[in-house]
Amino acid sequence: MASLKLRTFRHRRGVLVFGLRTRLMGIVNITPDSFSDGGQFATRDRAVEHAMRLIAESADIIDLGAESTRPGSQGVEDGEQLERLLPVLRELRGRTEIPISIDTRSAVVARECLKAGADIINDVAGLRSDAAIADYCVEYGAGLVVMHMRGDPATMQRNTEYADLISDVRSDLLLSVEIAMLAGLQPDHVMVDPGLGFGKSFDQNYSLIRRAADFRGDCAGVLLGPSRKAFTGEFSGLPAAQRQFSTAAVVAIAALYGGDVLRVHDVAEMRQVTDMCDRYRELDIERN
Repeated sequence: MASLKLRTFRHRRGVLVFGLRTRLMGIVNITPDSFSDGGQFATRDRAVEHAMRLIAESADIIDLGAESTRPGSQGVEDGEQLERLLPVLRELRGRTEIPISIDTRSAVVARECLKAGADIINDVAGLRSDAAIADYCVEYGAGLVVMHMRGDPATMQRNTEYADLISDVRSDLLLSVEIAMLAGLQPDHVMVDPGLGFGKSFDQNYSLIRRAADFRGDCAGVLLGPSRKAFTGEFSGLPAAQRQFSTAAVVAIAALYGGDVLRVHDVAEMRQVTDMCDRYRELDIERN
């Protein structure tokens, strides 16, 4: 179980402290085809309204995405991503100081969103698709999340065989971190994400959660994204929109085993879960 050790994650707008309270990243999908809520927030007004609701529910970060990365999905052109993202980002930036993250694999999209006021780039390709993302994070003083994924969303589930899951994922993430460091980013500007559901089997996802703290290394923290993913519905067979309770169970495990930031759809409900887990962890440390 995770021990209490304070760390800082620096982004464009300031600092997030990790170690005392599990941080929640609220998901805003500005897409017509996301696996869980595709189309619900595809307009500027709906997306902004949803983001503000998540902030009111205690989201620490808002993550805007304009390209679905569900298994089998195809990429979205940079121009189309920006048409979806920029109106929402600009409106939010005028209404909140909460850090805003942009979920993209494209350096062009990252650059334009950083120009418009984004604070963090959440790169699901871990700089393997477009390493220039790191350069723009340095230029704008932004934070960076590098995620582990084999291949791309269209192909990632074809190869879930690993010689040693933890070692292989950790090695791949270290390479992504090295690319970021070579660009000039400092470790306290970088988080790692082992990529739950991205080229991983059911059992592998749980192994990664249990070993979450092992991926941190010298970086600021570990981000985990279990929310509503297929492995959370393995036993129930429920569709994504009905996986709130199974997601809550996984969120609890993730909070106890070292997830510094959890990327979730249902912030209010998951905050109840993480607050309980954080208090349990504090009591466990006090008793030992």
